[in-house]
Amino acid sequence: MKILRWLVWVACVLAGWHSAVADEIAFKPFRIDSYRQILAESAHAPLLLAIWSVDCPSCLKDMKNLRALHEKHPELKIVMLAVDDGEALPEIRRIIGDERLAALDNWVFADENPEKLRYEIDPAWFGELPRTYFFDAAHRRTGKSGALTMDEFEAELAKLKH
Repeated sequence: MKILRWLVWVACVLAGWHSAVADEIAFKPFRIDSYRQILAESAHAPLLLAIWSVDCPSCLKDMKNLRALHEKHPELKIVMLAVDDGEALPEIRRIIGDERLAALDNWVFADENPEKLRYEIDPAWFGELPRTYFFDAAHRRTGKSGALTMDEFEAELAKLKH
């Protein structure tokens, strides 16, 4: 019986800790010129930009690979960009916390005109998700739509190093 009470106590503590961690996740507002700011902050270094939404099941599949990628390549800057509006922030916060991606650079669309923000990122992108951009050190980019396997992520990263 003591073990059961101890396990319940541990579960409660961990649930509270997880909730507290999720509440501390910093999100930056993505507005006009934020894309240029992200690129400037990563000057002369490879970068991965992962665009996602709370309503995108494939995006959630990608997150598991993104976490594994971050653990395997901690030197790679990974930027997460949620295209949801501010009303979805509690769900965005929960997902990022659950997927253990709080250590990454997290942004959320914060403009009344999401089409304008998408166009600033890539005029040829029409909003399909997930959308991942791989930037080499000179910021030449490759965009991929749809969920990627770990092998596909690794293949794109290998291209960045050449």
